[in-house]
Amino acid sequence: MRRTKIIATVGPATDAPGMLEHMLEAGVDLFRLNYSHQDGGRHEERVARIRELSARLGVETGIIADLQGPKIRIGKFGNGPVTLSEGQAFILDVAAPVVAGDAHRVGVTYPLHEDVKPGHTLLLDDGSIVLKVKEVAGMEIRCKVQVGGELSDNKGINLLGGGLSAPSLTEKDLVDLRHGVKIGVDYFAVSFVRNARDVEETRRQLIRAGSAAGIIAKIERAEAVERAEEIIEAADAIMIARGDLGVEIGDAVLPAIQKNLITLARKKNRPSITATQMMQSMIDNQIPLRAEVFDVANAVLDGTDAVMLSAETSVGKFPDKVVQAMARICEETEKQPVARFSDHRISQNFNRIDEAIAAATMYTANHIGARAIASLTETGTTCRWMSRISSTIPVFGFTRYPETMRRMRLYRGVCPIHFDITHTNPFEANREIIRILREKGYVANGDRVIITKGDLQGIRGGTNNMKIIQVGQSLETDA
Repeated sequence: MRRTKIIATVGPATDAPGMLEHMLEAGVDLFRLNYSHQDGGRHEERVARIRELSARLGVETGIIADLQGPKIRIGKFGNGPVTLSEGQAFILDVAAPVVAGDAHRVGVTYPLHEDVKPGHTLLLDDGSIVLKVKEVAGMEIRCKVQVGGELSDNKGINLLGGGLSAPSLTEKDLVDLRHGVKIGVDYFAVSFVRNARDVEETRRQLIRAGSAAGIIAKIERAEAVERAEEIIEAADAIMIARGDLGVEIGDAVLPAIQKNLITLARKKNRPSITATQMMQSMIDNQIPLRAEVFDVANAVLDGTDAVMLSAETSVGKFPDKVVQAMARICEETEKQPVARFSDHRISQNFNRIDEAIAAATMYTANHIGARAIASLTETGTTCRWMSRISSTIPVFGFTRYPETMRRMRLYRGVCPIHFDITHTNPFEANREIIRILREKGYVANGDRVIITKGDLQGIRGGTNNMKIIQVGQSLETDA
C-alpha cells in the first residue's frame, strides 16, 4: 500500500465527465478547493460530486479549503502589459487608480508604503521582476528596476526577506471560511501565516462558525520560517508552499528549509504537505521531467505525509495521468530503507498513555514482522502518532465517524475503515476487526496483527492497550 498521500486541486480540468472518478481510482486521497479561483457555488457543486463518488466507491475522501489570504498585487495597465528595462525608474503608487497603470507607474491593492523602506527589494510576478526601493514619498514607492521584463495585470508582490504586516485572514477569507464550513470541508489551509496567533484566530473563527475542521498552516513567509515551531504546535498540519516562500527567502535556500520543516513537523507530531510545481510539466505533457521525479521522491524520503498537485490537475490536460505518475513515484520511493525505518522519539518520555501505546505498537510491529496494525479510534489521534514512525506496515484506523476517516486520509501510512464499536459486542471486537481485514484481503491465516483500543469503548483519548493476534488462531475474549 502507498503510504504517502496525494492531494489534487479541483478546477475546470477536473469537471470533465468521469475525471474525478478516474482521479480517485488513480489514488487521490484528498481534494483541494482553491478559494483564490472560482466562486463558492462551483466549489459547492464539486464537493457534492466528490461526496457522491466517494460513497459509491466506498472511500471517505478528505477535502481541503485553501483560503486566499492577503495576496498583495499590483493593479491593471490601461493599455495592456508593459515592458520594464533594467535601470529605469518605476513607481508603485498606492493612491493611483488600480486600472490605469503604464510603463512608469502602477497602482497597488495594499498600503505597501507603510511596510517598505529605501533599500528594500520588491519581487513582482514570483520574482521575475525585481525592483529596488529608492524612496518612499507619501503613497508613492519610487523604485529602480534591477531585473526587467514584461509585466501584466494583477501580479503578486513579495518583499525579499519578508516583513509585510498584512494579517492572514482577510474579509474575503472569513466569507470563504463560513462557506467552507457550510459545505463540510475537513481542513482549512490558511495562507501567509506569520505566527501562532494567526492560527489561533482561525481556530476561533471556526469554533464561532460551529466547525471542528483541522487547520493547515501554509508556510510561505520568511517570518513563518523563523517562527515555524510555534506555528506547527498551534496548527493541525503544515503546508510547505514553495512558491511565495521561495520568492521571499531565495530559491537556493528552499531545499534545506523544506527538509527542516518536514523534520520539525514530524518531531511535533504534525503532518506535513509538500506543495507547488511538483509535476508542473505535466500540465501539458503526459510524462514528468526527471527533475520532477526526483523532487517528489526526495519529499517522500524526507518523510512528508502528502504531496500536492495544483495547476497540474486543476487546469492541466491530464489530471488522472499526473496522479498515476505521482502515485508510481511514491510507491517506488517508499521501498527504500530510509523510508521504512525510524527512531522517532526512541529516547524520549511520553506524557500521555495513548501516545505511549502508539509508539510501542509501531516499534513492536516493526520488530515482530506484523502484517497490519488496527487502531480503534474516535478522533484519529492515536493513528496520527503512529504515522510519525516510519514503517512498511499499514495502519488501519477503525472509527465510526466519517469526519475522523476523512481527517486520517492526510496521515502517512494510515488507511481509515468505518467501524462502529457501539454496535458491536466489545468482547467480539477483535474477531470483527480481523474478519474485516481478511475480507478486504489485507491479512491471511498466520499473519500477525496488532490491535489497539481503550478499555472504555467510544471514549476519546482512551487508548490504553495493545494486543498481538495471529490470524487464524482462536480468540476467546476481547481482553
